[in-house]
Amino acid sequence: MITNTKRSSAKALLDIGAIGFSPAAPITFKSGILSPVYVDNRQLIYQPAAWHVIIEGFKSLIESRKLQYDLIAGVAVGGVPHSSALAYIMKKPAVFIRKQAKGHGAGKRIEGGSVAGRRVLLVEDLVTTGGSSLSAVGALRESGADVSDALAIISYGFSEARSAFERADIALHTLTDFETLLQLALERQTMNAEQVRLIRRWFEDPYAWAAQDL
Repeated sequence: MITNTKRSSAKALLDIGAIGFSPAAPITFKSGILSPVYVDNRQLIYQPAAWHVIIEGFKSLIESRKLQYDLIAGVAVGGVPHSSALAYIMKKPAVFIRKQAKGHGAGKRIEGGSVAGRRVLLVEDLVTTGGSSLSAVGALRESGADVSDALAIISYGFSEARSAFERADIALHTLTDFETLLQLALERQTMNAEQVRLIRRWFEDPYAWAAQDL
């Protein structure tokens, strides 16, 4: 089931052009890492067929992993559409977590309702270093929530992110991964072998990649 979910989720992302390859003009992550490959999951909400695959994938992941939770929380802004749609089909309450508390009004960081004493399942669209996800976990825990699991469409799989999630005692469950994406892109000729080679080389050492003679 999980293998099928990996491929169907990867296919949905490739179908809508959510995976980009730009070694000549790499994007810069907040951490300073330069990347020749990027993911634009925000296109999903404009593509209902692909989005449906992703939300159903989350549902299957929850059921197959037997995740226990009382409500679903989305990390603003990318995770919010997916957390809201997932909460709707799972018939669970939903909240969302701002990157920082509002500077006006009630000054809330968590919107939607109380999380105190509730088991919360966190939803993120994309994990790079894990900073935004774990900041949201901190906010939830400070508000009295019990958080042990997080969902994401995909993660870059950086070792620093894995270590950060482990230190925070959070299990990260992703729908797909970059190796599945690359294999499918090769099969569909969306990318050629040289492009895939470069991306795999970047994954070996993303911090040093920009200095290499490509």
